[in-house]
Amino acid sequence: MQNDFSRRQFLGAASLMGLGLGSPALAVTEPYARAGGPRLRLGLAAYSFRNYFKTMRGKPNEKMPADQQIEMTDFIRFCAENQCGGAELTSYFFDPNVTDAYLTECRHLAHVTGVEICGTAVGNNFSWPKDAPERAEQMTYVKQWIDRSALLGAPHIRVFAGAHPKGVSPEDAERNASEALEEAADYAGKKGIFLGIENHDSIGTADRLLRIVKAVKSPWVGVNLDTGNFTSDDPYPEIAASAPYAVNVQVKVALRKGKEKVPADLERIGTILREAGYQGYVVLEYEEDDNPYEAIPPVLDRMRKICAGD
Repeated sequence: MQNDFSRRQFLGAASLMGLGLGSPALAVTEPYARAGGPRLRLGLAAYSFRNYFKTMRGKPNEKMPADQQIEMTDFIRFCAENQCGGAELTSYFFDPNVTDAYLTECRHLAHVTGVEICGTAVGNNFSWPKDAPERAEQMTYVKQWIDRSALLGAPHIRVFAGAHPKGVSPEDAERNASEALEEAADYAGKKGIFLGIENHDSIGTADRLLRIVKAVKSPWVGVNLDTGNFTSDDPYPEIAASAPYAVNVQVKVALRKGKEKVPADLERIGTILREAGYQGYVVLEYEEDDNPYEAIPPVLDRMRKICAGD
């Protein structure tokens, strides 16, 4: 009986996945088909060390003395030393003229230390109108990082709808974001890379997030679920509504409940992801002000137990 059930599950999921990946015009209007039950894998975002990198958005680090500054290879080693299987390499902390040689060095180091580069992240704005020069600039920027992600071996990029430009209505900005995502996804899908749009800036609710995703005619676009960015009075239902469409999850140790910042119930978040059947990385993005070298390892230990279902 168990074998027959597992076979039916496999065939059903394979059929749905075949429909999704075999038709580039198909929108992700339903939750992703998963097979075999939830699988949560532990990751860490480079953004957790944002004050320590030599470069931040193309500018030299002036917050830390030179002997305390790090490069992306140092972050990968930290992930390995702390038995963190996934490393999300935020684009902001690379030199703006980063070379292919350095990207391949990161990929080599990650592989030999048993770390998977699980994703990258850009700081784009896709709310500009299609004919605006800013839209073309943003598209070039995102496509550049699609190419770099392919070189790194990263299967996922976190992208943004961005803040609404002046003079652009919320409705138009939402449509602009979906259209831009579709164009970028056409390019990304050819390289086997997912674009996960994050609930950030103008996207404070699951309703808006899912409207944008479902309007994109591509199976290569999903949700980059950030647990700390919903703006409703109760973020947990928002997390639950978004989780079935997630291609990546970023966890923060604090949540926003309206205008208040409160500690996150990480175990509850883990339960929500399991109930949604989520399969993929659960990436810690540590944003508190204390020393990340001291604060992050205990959080990773806690999250490791949650990922394991303990």
